[in-house]
Amino acid sequence: MRLKTLLTTIAASAVSVAMAGSVAAQEYTFKLHHMLGAQAPAQTNMLEPWAKQVEENSGGRVKIEIFPAMTLGGTPPELVQQARDGVVDIIWTVNGYTPGQFPRTEVFELPGVYLNDISAANKAMYDMFDDYLAEDYKGLEVMWLHVHAGQAIMSVDTEIRSPDDMSGMKVRIPSRTGGWVIEALGASPLAMPVPEVPAALSKKVVEATFLPWEIIPPLKLQNQIEYFIEGANETRFGTTTFQVSMNQAKWDSLPDDIKAAFKDASGRDWWDEVGNVWRAGDDFGIKMAEDAGKTHVMLSEDETAAFITALEPVQDRWIEEVTAKGIDGAGLVQTAKDMIAENTDK
Repeated sequence: MRLKTLLTTIAASAVSVAMAGSVAAQEYTFKLHHMLGAQAPAQTNMLEPWAKQVEENSGGRVKIEIFPAMTLGGTPPELVQQARDGVVDIIWTVNGYTPGQFPRTEVFELPGVYLNDISAANKAMYDMFDDYLAEDYKGLEVMWLHVHAGQAIMSVDTEIRSPDDMSGMKVRIPSRTGGWVIEALGASPLAMPVPEVPAALSKKVVEATFLPWEIIPPLKLQNQIEYFIEGANETRFGTTTFQVSMNQAKWDSLPDDIKAAFKDASGRDWWDEVGNVWRAGDDFGIKMAEDAGKTHVMLSEDETAAFITALEPVQDRWIEEVTAKGIDGAGLVQTAKDMIAENTDK
């Protein structure tokens, strides 16, 4: 009887210790909110591996809960404010959903600044962040920034090979710089978040959209788009900037070792790796469209040059606008180009 009682006591104590350890192991819980579905490559190949790395770095003291598809409420353009207000702890979002709030970082979206190298652009943003970009992110602690593979043209039923082919078309845009791209090509821009694109295409609200190939699988765009068009050597017509950021007050409240768990998972090598993730997702997406029998158009060098020339006014427009706000637009453009070049193939 005494032995049975002793064993029972030991078992109960073990359970208590395990439960206490479980509580201690998840001492810090964070909610990460974003706009795409749980099966989107952005979650499965980027957000989930990063969250797991942070958790491992913390020795199990951190738990990051990911809430996709705006399941915590609101709309994609509200994500930045949700983070700044502390409604959620961490966000992944498109900078351009809140126009004008991240003017310095916009430089990386411009056609002619970004061409086709995701990792080079990401590393350039890392290298420029403290001295050139940090002012954009008041109220936020940036974990990392990134771009996607760049704006390719997805056209419902019109093969596009020159800027003139886009004249008068209604085209979806991801950001205001994307709007300027579309205007420079003689088309009519319509702004909307990514999740709204399939419905807009099916209702003929838009005839084309600027997006990277990686979005084809989650939105099943191979079912709505006939022509998938990009420049020579995978050249794109600008890109979109994204951020993963934490509420500043939440960050400031964390002890140094927990901060280190996040920072060690979000270093320069990770910004580089995110570029590889998005390139792989882009390659997978266009293969899905090709396998569905759709037309992948790779423009010739001359056709690509005609687009780049037509889009030169976008850089000038951006420089003029941000310079009026006291930002050295011309200097940012040159620095971004130089830093991308330095990081190409490195």
